[in-house]
Amino acid sequence: MLLLFCFLFGLALLVSAIGFYRFIYFISVGYGFAITGMAIFLTVYFREQITLSFLLHSILLMLYGLRLGIFLLLREYKQTYRKEMDTAKRDTSSIRGFSKIGIWITVSLLYVLMISPLAFQGSMKNQNMFFPYLGVVIMIAGILLESIADRQKSAFKEQFPSSFCNVGLFRWSRCPNYFGEITFWTGNFITGFAVYRGVLPWIVAAAGFCGIVFVMLVSTVRLELKQEARYGAEEVFQAYARKVPLLFPFLPLYSLKKLSKITSLRI
Repeated sequence: MLLLFCFLFGLALLVSAIGFYRFIYFISVGYGFAITGMAIFLTVYFREQITLSFLLHSILLMLYGLRLGIFLLLREYKQTYRKEMDTAKRDTSSIRGFSKIGIWITVSLLYVLMISPLAFQGSMKNQNMFFPYLGVVIMIAGILLESIADRQKSAFKEQFPSSFCNVGLFRWSRCPNYFGEITFWTGNFITGFAVYRGVLPWIVAAAGFCGIVFVMLVSTVRLELKQEARYGAEEVFQAYARKVPLLFPFLPLYSLKKLSKITSLRI
């Protein structure tokens, strides 16, 4: 099992190395394609003992990674996103040398931990089908939520590039795409509930799940601060921010700005 995870880590390092071309790719394009690459590798590795639940789980991970990677690449060619790309380049221009290598290794390790439920499912005989299929259903819901939210925001920005998106799923959450991603990885974590035998598999899978949830929370704070700086003077936006939950629909949580102070992260 250790050798398998070493192969996965090497593959994640290889794919996410695209971040040396453009730093943001470590956590965007490299992220999506690393997940796809590892899912394909695990499917081939366990090809002689594939179950239906494993196959569905693997396909969803492949589709998720491909959709995300392609979406992020295509987004760069849109005029409405050029300004954000320029800002991202300036903000990350000072990250060089060992700092960049450290981030590369850290995110690659995170991607391996995140996909570990699929590895555990392939390596251990699973007699309980409830959790794998429950997880798959939740993953489908998550990928649909994120895909629809991304499409709605892109279409809105094409028409109103200087306005904040408040249509469709954005009426229920100010960050429905991030909520969809958390939902997807929650399902991924649940798929392995029947095969986490022993403390170590639980720790590995939980570390990956907690890691991506933390990343999404930090990304949510970053977006909240960016929107506040851009639209904060508008009464319409203030009313929207007071009414619509920041991340989780129906949960009256309207700000996570305190997270930036707690973590002392530059976001």
